[in-house]
Amino acid sequence: MACRGRRPEHGGPPELFYDQNEAQKYMRNSRMIDIQTKMTARALELLCLPEGQPCYLLDIGCGTGLSGDYVSDEGHYWVGMDISSAMLDAALDRETEGDLLLGDMGQGVPFRPGSFDGCISISAVQWLCNANKRSDHPAKRLYCFFSSLYSVLMRGARAVLQLYPENTEQLELITMQATKAGFTGGVVVDYPNSAKAKKFYLCLFSGPSTFLPKGLSEAKEEEAEESTFTSERVSHRTRCRVVRKSRQWVLEKKERRRRQGKEVRPDTQYTGRKRKPRF
Repeated sequence: MACRGRRPEHGGPPELFYDQNEAQKYMRNSRMIDIQTKMTARALELLCLPEGQPCYLLDIGCGTGLSGDYVSDEGHYWVGMDISSAMLDAALDRETEGDLLLGDMGQGVPFRPGSFDGCISISAVQWLCNANKRSDHPAKRLYCFFSSLYSVLMRGARAVLQLYPENTEQLELITMQATKAGFTGGVVVDYPNSAKAKKFYLCLFSGPSTFLPKGLSEAKEEEAEESTFTSERVSHRTRCRVVRKSRQWVLEKKERRRRQGKEVRPDTQYTGRKRKPRF
């Protein structure tokens, strides 16, 4: 997550920053859970996965499994990789449905070639731009990550990595190493004119270059509430979900496909209406 003032990457390596106290925030801070869930939903939207077909996804920097919970709710299977044992322990306590792996993405993604139908990552890749040891070279670690990620994806699959670049130079370093590893694609910026809602998504293609989705431009007003902490675990599953196959569900699905640049039939008074069975 982004922080106000000092960036968390400047405070030390991620395996130390994301300790047990930080893991508890991702389990009990309702605002952090809500933001993480929304960014995961946007990342899945940008992946443009086949409709109605379960996919096998990789979650880089999976943390406590919040993103994975949303992926599971959408009917997909996933494997999460994170460098923090405290965050993974919290994910086990939450009984997430995905498989978990303790590992450093800067040393490569250790899976067989062509294992995954897609990859998402929320607020993790920018950590590779910081050298916490003399042996750490950001450019080399980024290239090792992207080249191994390119290998484990099915040809034609996408990776959508949400990140918080510190400046344009850092963003250029990340995109340059991704391109060097064989990826095509680009950066999608949601709400570019909003200091609060602005989000960067690196959309990478492991096959022939296709259209780059457009960023969202109309920022929704965020609730001006302070972060709330409770003694109870909070899950995004408790949020109000739209009834599947209802008119609202159909309209939202069509709007998502329009934002992906796909051809969609216009909305009418009959959209989402249940049809009588044929005889």
